[in-house]
Amino acid sequence: MHIVVVGLNYRTAPVEVREQFAFAEKDLPAALHQLMQTKSVLEGVVVATCNRTEIYVVVDRLHMCGYFIRSYMEQWFGVKSDVFAQHMYIYEDEQAIAHLFRVTCGLDSMVIGETQILGQVRSAFLTAQTEGVTGTWFNRLFKQAVTLGKRAHSETSIGESAVSVSYAAVELGKRIFGMFTGKRVLILGAGKMSELTVKHLYSSGAAEVIVANRTLARAIELAGKFSGRPSTIEQALQHLDEVDIVISSTGADGYVLTAGQVAEGMKSRPSRPLFMIDIAVPRDIDPEAAGVPDVFLYDIDDLEGIVETNLEMRRIEAAKIEVMIEEALEDFQLWLKTLGVRPVIRALQDKSNGIYEDTMDSLFNKLPELDEHQRKVIRRLTKSIVNQMMHDPINVIKELSGGKQGTEALEYFTQIFALQEQLGSGPDGESPAPSERKEAERSSGGDFTLPKSVFAPAGLLGG
Repeated sequence: MHIVVVGLNYRTAPVEVREQFAFAEKDLPAALHQLMQTKSVLEGVVVATCNRTEIYVVVDRLHMCGYFIRSYMEQWFGVKSDVFAQHMYIYEDEQAIAHLFRVTCGLDSMVIGETQILGQVRSAFLTAQTEGVTGTWFNRLFKQAVTLGKRAHSETSIGESAVSVSYAAVELGKRIFGMFTGKRVLILGAGKMSELTVKHLYSSGAAEVIVANRTLARAIELAGKFSGRPSTIEQALQHLDEVDIVISSTGADGYVLTAGQVAEGMKSRPSRPLFMIDIAVPRDIDPEAAGVPDVFLYDIDDLEGIVETNLEMRRIEAAKIEVMIEEALEDFQLWLKTLGVRPVIRALQDKSNGIYEDTMDSLFNKLPELDEHQRKVIRRLTKSIVNQMMHDPINVIKELSGGKQGTEALEYFTQIFALQEQLGSGPDGESPAPSERKEAERSSGGDFTLPKSVFAPAGLLGG
């Protein structure tokens, strides 16, 4: 069996393409069950966000898998494959597993190191698990991916540095005030950048945010989202002495706040610093205001320098996470390789138990005079002999199954102990047909037959 991911994301497809492949949350259960009707699919998880749609599947064969998944997408979304085929990527086996790990850790995100995707992957897995469309492989893989994502963020500093201008503005303010607890903030402008800044300020403990805009209706709308206070810009500037922080992003042609207005406002607040961030282009605040005592003025170039520095810090932390991913990949590969040994060991135990019980029945039939205590002693001693004889072969095959020749070792082990019947192989030594394997895989949770190979060469799928 093989693990495959088929998807498109912000790198491979523009938003007008991505939006055609958005799974509505309420429709996801039905979409998952339809996915499970796709030929060769044994397990499935769908990860759908604003920046990506990815379909993860366990399949019993790679041949034509890409074609089958594209057909599923055509049917579900009602979009011809020639619209999206050129935007798709397909990874298999080792590449698919590594991709999931990178996605969950935030290394494949538009903002490297962001944590939201971790919760989205976890939610996608739990939905699939609740719908009963995951089994042994994905139950293990996705739990390991989520654990890895949590570890990546707890053991590195990848998510601690600001990588957006609005967030950097707030982080810069913390350098002066420590925290925003009890601080009053004046926001000049009510656009998207201002909204993000207000969000970061409130999450950092700001006591009150005044939203000032040329159009009062827009100020009221934005202030209402955060329990802030709306105002016109003209009214707000009359109360400059009341606030501790000014963040401006209006898009006006000239200065909204002059050096004279700043100096006048500072007269009523001696020795109280005023932190000002101008993230507008062209600038909203007269650069000469920086010369007013106790005024700390920064513009967007200062912030972009912080962002770039922090991005470099995140890249350094990302390198540490890549090492974690390599280790996690090796762990999962080892688990996959040893997965095939379970039914073989179980088959050996079943066969030995059958021989043991037949022998005991024959012995007790020939010695009817034995009482119950004598029978128990004989059973205990003979069972100990059987278990000791099984101990070393089982330990050896466990070790060999994790090696490079693990598949061959299992095949030899199966032949040496003549376990074909216990493993369910036909009289000619062939495994059951794919359709039979698919049904058995779903009902048994993943442990059905020994795969012919664990990993095929990674790359793009044909078909």
